[in-house]
Amino acid sequence: MSASDEIKPPLIDAADPRNRMFKVRLPFVAEVRAYSWGKLRADLIAGVTLTLVSIPQAVGFSLILGVSPMPVIASVVIGGVVGALFFSSRHHVFGPTSSISLIIAATIAAHATPDFGALPLAILMALLIGIIQLVAGLVNFGEVTKFISRSVVIGYSTGIGLLLISSQLHNFFGYEEAAGQSFVTNLWQAAAHIGTGQVSFWAIGLGALTWLIFELVRRTRRTWPEALIGLAVLAAIGKLYATFILPTDAPFLMIKDEGALHAMLPSFMGLHLGSNEWHLLPSLVSTAIAIGILGMLEAASITKSLAAKSGQKIEPNQELIGMGAANIACSLFGAVPGSSSFARSATNFQSGGATQLSSMFSSAAVLLVLLSITPVFNFIPLAALAAQLIRVGLRMINRQQIRVAFRSTRSDAIVFAVTLASCLLLKLDTAIYVGIGVALALFLQKTSTPTLVEYGFNEAGQLAELADPSKRAHSQISIIHVEGELFFGAADLFQDEVRRQAEDQNIRVFILRMKNARHLDASTVMALENLHDYLKQTGRHLLISGCNADVTRVLQRSGLLAQLGEPNVFPAEANLTMSTKRALVRAAQLLKQEGVGEKPEVRIFYDRKQEKAAEGASSPAKPGDHDRSDDYEI
Repeated sequence: MSASDEIKPPLIDAADPRNRMFKVRLPFVAEVRAYSWGKLRADLIAGVTLTLVSIPQAVGFSLILGVSPMPVIASVVIGGVVGALFFSSRHHVFGPTSSISLIIAATIAAHATPDFGALPLAILMALLIGIIQLVAGLVNFGEVTKFISRSVVIGYSTGIGLLLISSQLHNFFGYEEAAGQSFVTNLWQAAAHIGTGQVSFWAIGLGALTWLIFELVRRTRRTWPEALIGLAVLAAIGKLYATFILPTDAPFLMIKDEGALHAMLPSFMGLHLGSNEWHLLPSLVSTAIAIGILGMLEAASITKSLAAKSGQKIEPNQELIGMGAANIACSLFGAVPGSSSFARSATNFQSGGATQLSSMFSSAAVLLVLLSITPVFNFIPLAALAAQLIRVGLRMINRQQIRVAFRSTRSDAIVFAVTLASCLLLKLDTAIYVGIGVALALFLQKTSTPTLVEYGFNEAGQLAELADPSKRAHSQISIIHVEGELFFGAADLFQDEVRRQAEDQNIRVFILRMKNARHLDASTVMALENLHDYLKQTGRHLLISGCNADVTRVLQRSGLLAQLGEPNVFPAEANLTMSTKRALVRAAQLLKQEGVGEKPEVRIFYDRKQEKAAEGASSPAKPGDHDRSDDYEI
């Protein structure tokens, strides 16, 4: 049997992601076809509840971005409708989030100019992010989220939460601070102002009162919208104070001081790419890609956690396409970019939303509320909004998830710590790359450290580790058991370890037993080629046994099969030891041709880690489970 005979064309996989590329669906259409009055009632209730959460958050995020609240609310309205058209999850809600707002705020601080201000820059970012996410979804890039460590997401979310808290300290304590400061600078300035008493007791009192109202509502009326109630009460206080006490010079800042909120419907603005936009595009692409990746992670995390409770099947690429389309629509309507909102998605699920229409109903309700009570929001004190945003930041710090990340493995703890530190000390778009890079590096290190242990036949005739390798018999054949991933990360270590064994000139034939080797690539093929050349130069031989069809295919396509010679490669067979037997027969023939003898001794090397892991994970061995001496008899 030749190696080439074992190569058969693989069956077409219907689940292959390539078969689903550039396919766009509208899942909500199927939901509408089976719509009922019961679902309509559930969606209306969920939509109204979402509105009570969305408006306070949108107003708060406008404070982070340094823009008026209307473009942020337009993101809630437009993005909420467009995203729901494409989302496969019934509870997924699109809109501005704290993580996206912080990254956009940092981008604005770095690139905004008098000629090209905060809002045009945010709109341009929405367009870039939308295009990146839409294209990524169309080419099934959403599947990549399953390969990104959860510890990266936890570390990044924790860092975003801490940054959000630190960015609102100046509003809570009532002192001035330049926009876009680092985490360390925010803490230092807060400590300096508090230590010297350069704070506003009005701001502290209003912030504390807001926090107290939040806690009272949460503890006594858990189903009521605490954020809306707390901010509404403080808005009423601000309105009364500005109207009856000090109409012109209030001792605390309010929303109207940062940019008054006007009731207006979002209008189509079209796509405008002038000289300023084209000039900034190259410097914004890296940040837009980072936000696109973050959006994928947020969407995957949110929708999968909700799907685990609802039992719904989620399509990650549909969520990515929906976010891309929503961000592009936001840019066309002059709105800021958004992403997957955990708070609003969780509220949608908890409120009993039945279909994607609940998000659309919420967008309509937001418009109705704004047209009726907009003037009230202008009198919300900034300290009250800061208290709300600090609470949002605290909720992003999930202590249970942090505990899991720290205690699971050493690698998870390192990934979490590095990602968190990167968020606090580096730019946020850089931090996501650092976290993913460290996670991949540790994974590659973990999967690319082969360890070979010498085995031999004991008195019982079974394979066992040699207690004293110095007392081994000199033999002419060495069987090296290869198990695990043999991709580029393991190639050098694999070659060095086998080359070390090959230094023993008494060994005339090496048999690589590769029945459990997987994922060979060019690096591993070159390592095998170098080993073959080294042995050939010293008049020795390399045989390969037990290779599966994928390994054989790589050997054939790379040309290594022809170099080794097909008589020296033995594909795996139904009997797991048969290919090794055939290799030993071939080794005996080679040694006989050299006049070494017909009955050479055999040395066997085995992976200590794999052996111990198998022993710990499997049931007690049964007679005949282990290799026997007669399995290797020549």
